[in-house]
Amino acid sequence: MAKARLSMRKIKEVLRLKHHGDLSRRQIAQSCQISRSTVADYLYRAEKAGVGWPLPEDLTDQQLEQRLFPPQGTVALSAKPLPNFDYLYRELKAHKKFNLTLDLLWREYKEQHPEGYQYSQFCQLYRRSRDKLDYCMRQDHRGGEKLFVDYGEGLNLVDPKSGEPISTQLFVAVWGASNYTYAEATLTQQLPDWIGSHVRAFSYFGCLPKIVVPDCLKGAVSRACHYEPELNPTYAEMAEHYGICVLPARPARPRDKAKVEAGVLIAKRWILAAIRHRTFYSLAEFNGAIRELLKRLNSRALRKLRQSRQELFELFDRPQAKPLPERAYEYAECSRAKNSSSCSIAPRPNRCPKEPTNMPSGK
Repeated sequence: MAKARLSMRKIKEVLRLKHHGDLSRRQIAQSCQISRSTVADYLYRAEKAGVGWPLPEDLTDQQLEQRLFPPQGTVALSAKPLPNFDYLYRELKAHKKFNLTLDLLWREYKEQHPEGYQYSQFCQLYRRSRDKLDYCMRQDHRGGEKLFVDYGEGLNLVDPKSGEPISTQLFVAVWGASNYTYAEATLTQQLPDWIGSHVRAFSYFGCLPKIVVPDCLKGAVSRACHYEPELNPTYAEMAEHYGICVLPARPARPRDKAKVEAGVLIAKRWILAAIRHRTFYSLAEFNGAIRELLKRLNSRALRKLRQSRQELFELFDRPQAKPLPERAYEYAECSRAKNSSSCSIAPRPNRCPKEPTNMPSGK
């Protein structure tokens, strides 16, 4: 790691003690409490820049710094071959189970570029490249582990008979590691549409996650709880059929499913906004248009990672995901049986009939 630069006041003191005090480098280092190599470096820079003592009165600290540390001094550093930061990021993420470290990647880099950066600068440059990705309290998503699901507001259909608008809901599913996205429109958020959207999403992906993270809507959670939410029986049966785990997000905690929160916004921006002027008369027609734009969304290269969601899905999620079962889940709704009002129920016999009121009382 590069040493921190001294203040201009201390640099001026080094020049004053050398030219006006005629002290040795050792004495200057002891007086200013810096190393002799630092004194030698600043004196060499001053001699190379033609800076003596006393300094010109009109020479500001900024001008002196530019003369002692010209921008051309960074050319030698930039001439070294830079590491491929995107490759480093992908390798560390894809091979996390092998405990891959930056030290091993740096050794591979030095084998290809012996004149390249040393380990400290190598790590510093990599962390700077990661900072440009705007990661803020970023969750660690492993490949093939989590799928986040949620609803957003869809476009309105037009009833072909009456011409009345019909509202729709936009179901969105996003993988945690790759951001690979599935979206479709449904008429409601009720249990049949909720389960059907999951089945079609799994079929679209061609594989299964280990964990599904839904919101606390009625189709997923019968009783919301901060610690132990109670799953809907049909939803739990579907999860058992596919062999997956359901971990609902905590109530009023959107950051628990931040991936799909952002996925809903992206789906609206890149899919619904693109077809906002079109008129749809059926749900099948609407979903056909969504499917076309969904393919374009997943194949579009991300600006910072320079890879598409499809490529990241094939790299991170699919190799670690679970296979689909032979048979898709068939919807079945659980309900409690109730007595019908048309059933005739025999009256219960009175085991303790009351005594007639006209019977005399006695022993």
